Amino acid sequence: MMNAMLAALSWMDPPMRTSLLMLPLFSGLLAACAATPTPEPAPPVSCNIAPANAYVGKRADHGVTEAARKATGANSVRVLGPGDVATMDYRGDRLNIMVDGQRVITRLTCG
Repeated sequence: MMNAMLAALSWMDPPMRTSLLMLPLFSGLLAACAATPTPEPAPPVSCNIAPANAYVGKRADHGVTEAARKATGANSVRVLGPGDVATMDYRGDRLNIMVDGQRVITRLTCG
């Protein structure tokens, strides 16, 4: 088969012929390098908001926010006040504590 390919390409100069014959080899190598990365699995949902609802109306100091985090089973917590900027990524293992201007807890969510 290789002899037939060489005969069909005999009109080309040798460097071009070699380049053309090497093309399938390099294409295969490039395809092997371009493996699709697997996406990271989403963190397990481990935030149960019900036990933390008792903290609504309390001042969000460090002790209260940590106690609320532990009550929900969340791995992390963030406190968001009026006008605060927050990322829109969803994390099932994160407790979000919304507070008013006096840092009093108004609402709790997981995510």
